[in-house]
Amino acid sequence: MRHMLSTRDLDRDAAVGILDIAEDMADVATRAVPKLPTLRGKTVANLFFEDSTRTRLSFEAAAKRLSADVITFSAKGSSVSKGESLKDTAQTIAAMGIDAVVLRHGASGAASVLANSGWIDAAVVNAGDGTHEHPTQALLDAYSIRKRLHGTASRGRDLDGIRVTIVGDILHSRVARSNVTLLTTLGAHVTLVAPATLLPVGVRSWPVAVTHDLDAAIASGADAIMMLRVQSERMNAAYFPSEREYARQWGLDDVRFGRLGPDTMVLHPGPMNRGFEISAAAADSARSVVLDQVTNGVSIRMAVLYLVLAGAMEAKS
Repeated sequence: MRHMLSTRDLDRDAAVGILDIAEDMADVATRAVPKLPTLRGKTVANLFFEDSTRTRLSFEAAAKRLSADVITFSAKGSSVSKGESLKDTAQTIAAMGIDAVVLRHGASGAASVLANSGWIDAAVVNAGDGTHEHPTQALLDAYSIRKRLHGTASRGRDLDGIRVTIVGDILHSRVARSNVTLLTTLGAHVTLVAPATLLPVGVRSWPVAVTHDLDAAIASGADAIMMLRVQSERMNAAYFPSEREYARQWGLDDVRFGRLGPDTMVLHPGPMNRGFEISAAAADSARSVVLDQVTNGVSIRMAVLYLVLAGAMEAKS
């Protein structure tokens, strides 16, 4: 694996392989010293052109647990505010000697451009690009679902027949796009629930079921329900009448949470808007895997960094 740009690049075996390597990486956290020397001497640069907490800290923790050196770049307060381009920023960082770039950018396709432009000679990991993809988030979501379902017997398993309902701002969500691709690749049945204004053009051609009725989707049952944040910062128009109306129609409130099946797990990529898209009772319940997602994110990103840096070494040899 030279880069990690999109879940579309993964077939079933490759996806299951990453999840299995993440199982090994998760075992590292149980050691007295939770570190591996695997990437000692390697340098990972985190280039974040958008605000982030979970993803940035997760990649930092993953790289450090593999003994890599980490450079973290934030666009705020940098030369980007003076008009510096992605190319110049990346080449400046690369001149310091790096082996992998973890890129988060507001432009869809930015990670692919950086990986294929020839500007730098380093592995590229897409940490979220515009409204396009967020592959490591989808991987950690799949890992979290698989782990909750199968526990210690999860190695080697896909998600064949598992029913996953994704609710909310599908239109602006790179998490939803990556999850649809990866979950269906792993054999899951995906249902999207959103107001018509928050569904992408052409969504009916996706390999998913689509509905506007969250109550009907809950009644039909699911093994996992994933609530998405409404991305107001990406909206340039009124996509629904009010927050109160959205919460009434598409929020996982206490009443809807009580209607979920006893084994239905609740996911959220974060950050959560409590009382808007999800209630506190749902977010903090025993069926919530929100904190598991954060923990599992480090293991998944350790696996991805290991794989892309191994790929980079092979490409140079």
